[in-house]
Amino acid sequence: MSDSFDLVIIGSGPGGYVCAIRAAQLGLKVAVVEKEKTLGGTCLNVGCIPSKAMLESSEHFDMAKYHFGAHGIRVGSVELDLPAMLSRKDKVVKDLTNGIAFLFKKNKITWLNGMGSILSPTSVKVRAGDGTEKTVEAKNIVIATGSVPNQLPTLVFDKERIISSTEALSLPVVPKHLIVVGGGVIGLELGSVWLRLGAIVTVVEYGDKICGGMDRQMTQQMQKILEKQGFKFLLNTKVLGARVSNNSVTVQIEGKNGEAMEALEGDYVLVAAGRRAFTENLGLEFVGIEKDKLGRVAVDAHLRTKVPNIYAIGDVIEGPMLAHKAEEEGVAVAETIAGKPGHVNYETVPGVVYTWPELASVGQTEEQLKEKGIAYNVGTFPFTANGRARTMDSTDGLVKILADKTTDRVLGVHILGPRASDMISEAVMAMEFGASSEDIARAFHAHPTLAEAVREAALAVDKRVRQM
Repeated sequence: MSDSFDLVIIGSGPGGYVCAIRAAQLGLKVAVVEKEKTLGGTCLNVGCIPSKAMLESSEHFDMAKYHFGAHGIRVGSVELDLPAMLSRKDKVVKDLTNGIAFLFKKNKITWLNGMGSILSPTSVKVRAGDGTEKTVEAKNIVIATGSVPNQLPTLVFDKERIISSTEALSLPVVPKHLIVVGGGVIGLELGSVWLRLGAIVTVVEYGDKICGGMDRQMTQQMQKILEKQGFKFLLNTKVLGARVSNNSVTVQIEGKNGEAMEALEGDYVLVAAGRRAFTENLGLEFVGIEKDKLGRVAVDAHLRTKVPNIYAIGDVIEGPMLAHKAEEEGVAVAETIAGKPGHVNYETVPGVVYTWPELASVGQTEEQLKEKGIAYNVGTFPFTANGRARTMDSTDGLVKILADKTTDRVLGVHILGPRASDMISEAVMAMEFGASSEDIARAFHAHPTLAEAVREAALAVDKRVRQM
């Protein structure tokens, strides 16, 4: 046996590295096992960060090409330099992953580069890329190995024409026709990138709406807005298979109930049908930890598995696969191990789709409240009536607040509009402290700001809208 640690974390994504830093701050000796050559996991390397870099760059390109003129800015012919755009994205990723490495050094966290697997409740084996192995002792172990893209039986990744989100972030050319299978967050975000850069984008969705469990009114509005931008949507549509031929892919589809549909032909197919927990080859069987049919690990309220000193966080357990959810679980586990009260409030986990406009949500939807029989009031306010949105020429969308009919406590907030990802934090904070819609309505909101739309929606719950 070599080194011994208070805590060994397998995986360095947002859950893992945040857990490690918090544990180190609390005085624990910490090691993190990471199989890749850089820290940060999927989010920093091939997920949240590079996709947002590409979204930001493609928004600038779209603005310069189609919208600067309305602001009195003449730029002449606008040309795309895709290699430069991809290079900028890679630099953003490199800077942030290097930042995590710096934080590890600053907090005296040991990075063990290799594939981690559990040998016993108190030991972890690390297999390096060159095949060498070492074993470390651990008083506590955290499984934070994240998730990987779902591969459909009818669409097997070849990473050239049938691709996952990873390959879609680094395409060498702008597709003529990008076929996106899955109308969720990943498909819509990456579809937006390539649509703005000149691709035709067709989204094939098996369900009857985009964005899965988000509020139906908001997603219906969002679909209309995206269609105006150029998206094509095929809902209630099933993919039967795909055939790759030279530089094209033919996708066979049919209606959900078996109706015949014409095949789609494109140059790339992006399979964006969700993600699955990455729990293979972790040695869970050696300690008696079982996985469900989705590969997830069961934990208790303190994020412990059935083995008391082994915890699991992030995408490998039940709940939304979101970086910020994993981070809070990482903090909670670190504090629990250090003898402090660790806690995560799953009622206030926000979700965001970073299209333009953005769709952000926290709490319950109308559909969920109806299903539970909870009486509620609704307040909405459109961005067409918001002064700041007018000055930005970004008036699509609305804010929607759901409040308990009896107590006025905020139960859900849904924002479809410019910078919704930033505005949703106000709603999260309000719900965290049990605020009422009246609390939001009576709080100062600087004028003119986009956030005034949140206040107006809160006023609308009590039928007190003042601006139109």
